Amino acid sequence: MEIQIGRSKSARRAYGIDEIALVPGRRTLDPQLADTSCEIGGIRREIPILASAMDSVIDVNMAVQLSKLGAIGVLNLEGIQTRYEDPDPILDKIAQVDVHEFVPLMQQLYAQPIQPELIRKRIQEIKTQGGIAAVSLTPAGASQYSSVVAEAGADLVFIQATVVSTAHLCPESVTPLDLAQFCQNMPMPVILGNCVTYDVTLSLLQAGAAGVLVGIGPGAACTSRGVLGVGVPQATAVADCAAARDQFFHETGQYVPVIADGGLITGGDVCKCIACGADAVMMGSPFARAVEAPGRGFHWGMATPSPVLPRGTRIRVGTTGTLEQILRGPAQLDDGTHNFLGALQTSMGTLGAKNIQEMQHVEVIIAPALLSEGKMYQKAQKLGMGK
Repeated sequence: MEIQIGRSKSARRAYGIDEIALVPGRRTLDPQLADTSCEIGGIRREIPILASAMDSVIDVNMAVQLSKLGAIGVLNLEGIQTRYEDPDPILDKIAQVDVHEFVPLMQQLYAQPIQPELIRKRIQEIKTQGGIAAVSLTPAGASQYSSVVAEAGADLVFIQATVVSTAHLCPESVTPLDLAQFCQNMPMPVILGNCVTYDVTLSLLQAGAAGVLVGIGPGAACTSRGVLGVGVPQATAVADCAAARDQFFHETGQYVPVIADGGLITGGDVCKCIACGADAVMMGSPFARAVEAPGRGFHWGMATPSPVLPRGTRIRVGTTGTLEQILRGPAQLDDGTHNFLGALQTSMGTLGAKNIQEMQHVEVIIAPALLSEGKMYQKAQKLGMGK
């Protein structure tokens, strides 16, 4: 239903994850019977969660540990890890700098050139330790470093920007990345993003994407929505992009996963995104809170160090537990930010969903009071859902 903003402009209502709830059906299921697995680029994982390609979230150790725990960590190949042989002193500086000096420091630190030999080294370090080498590049970075990534033998390549499309216009002096040709030429699966609409998702799938990332600006440390005014709330974005995936499957017989990227903090957020149609989710700030995370209790957006228009900030997320506690439990907190696997299994059991595909078809309702109804004491005492 369209809403008239004024005589010359109408709009469609869109919904965020906080505005919806999931409705139990006729059947329930023992959580142990819930199959949470998903497949991305031919790689099957028990947990349908990817850790974001952010310097506060993923280094070699985190990527390896996430792989061993049944998930995937994506390494940013244009960040601190590939600009500095020893990233630790740099990460210490980022954690210690005053808030007013943060952006200039980031711009200075990220002005250090990317070293192709470090791209090769980081990929090999992950693989030799038994991890899945999933790596991320911008379209510009992909044009420059794709051969190094291919030679190093990465398992998955993510091409990420605030918005990615197959119809990118450039000045005559610039040659845009041909996404279809890139997907065809790379020896490993390529995941493309980010997008938030049916049409763009369909075009990315037709270009050969092995997965599509959905989300513009919902991340905890991202300020794109404030700086650019661009974005679509995640519940609507995921549902629209999942519809394109289903249409592509109907036309071609190829099923390509949709990954909800950003704005997810709790187990409930993960469950609701999958119910809207996502096959998996990508999360940043929840993993930045792990003891093992490189961010030292801080988290910052991928576009924070932009030399001309920063679209991210640094937030203090603290350290709340080990990576295993956050991903698989046992939970040490009561607010839904620990044991994401357990939350998903229990939600699927409550909803009677045996696998991710059944979870995608549970009933969803508009419920803006879901997170506040009956929670007066929690809010007043800043406990549980009132934190």
